[in-house]
Amino acid sequence: MSSTRLLWSEAHSVTIRLNVHEIVRQLNAHLGATLVATLAGVSDRKLPYRWAKPDGPVPGDSALQRLQTAHRIWHVLSKNEPDQVVRAWFIGANPLLDETPPVMALREGDLRGTTKAAESFIDGTWHG
Repeated sequence: MSSTRLLWSEAHSVTIRLNVHEIVRQLNAHLGATLVATLAGVSDRKLPYRWAKPDGPVPGDSALQRLQTAHRIWHVLSKNEPDQVVRAWFIGANPLLDETPPVMALREGDLRGTTKAAESFIDGTWHG
């Protein structure tokens, strides 16, 4: 198995074992609550802070899928890049996503395309 596949497998294992409150807490800490709210598809910028509390509310299923995907991507990217590069990757225009920032692609539900764009960034390859 390639090292990239191992990274993605590890990221999946880590993310799937975390409860949603911890996923959101980590994303808030590394990406910021505004970015987390955007990718989750909610307009209330304070909601990610409430989701991160152990006794806080839980996001709906579609928001949870986007949060889990974002966490897997963050986990993989952060293995080799500092937080500022990972955050820039999430908010910058991405040619593999037709110049859509990954945060917006996640918000729109393009989980597979966003994951493929992250894989390409890690590998230094172009899959477009």
